[in-house]
Amino acid sequence: MSAFVAVVAIGLVMVAGMAYDGGKIVAAQAMARDLASSAARAGAQEIDLDVLRSTGEAVLDTERARSSAAAFLTESGHTGRIWVTGSSITVAVTIRQPLRILPVGDRTVTATDTATALVEPRAEP
Repeated sequence: MSAFVAVVAIGLVMVAGMAYDGGKIVAAQAMARDLASSAARAGAQEIDLDVLRSTGEAVLDTERARSSAAAFLTESGHTGRIWVTGSSITVAVTIRQPLRILPVGDRTVTATDTATALVEPRAEP
């Protein structure tokens, strides 16, 4: 009887671990996606105004876009990788989620998002 109770108790702890730790992993994935998209949007606001005025094209100021995205991530307490290409900025955020109940190593979740600067056409009067 005690062997049966031990096996059932281990099984119940594993089920509880999958529910609790699994929920934490899903929450970390959602946070990583939110951080990546928000940081990319922050960087996509940094349009090179000289290029915009001379050509009408929305091209990002590479250093300012990268700096804005990095500042957003730093303020949130996270880090990431940032790429700027023309009018687009891509941000990849990695979060390490420790597992509290399951007897396995911590999980690492990564999310990547891209934002593109656009110029709205002016409405004619």
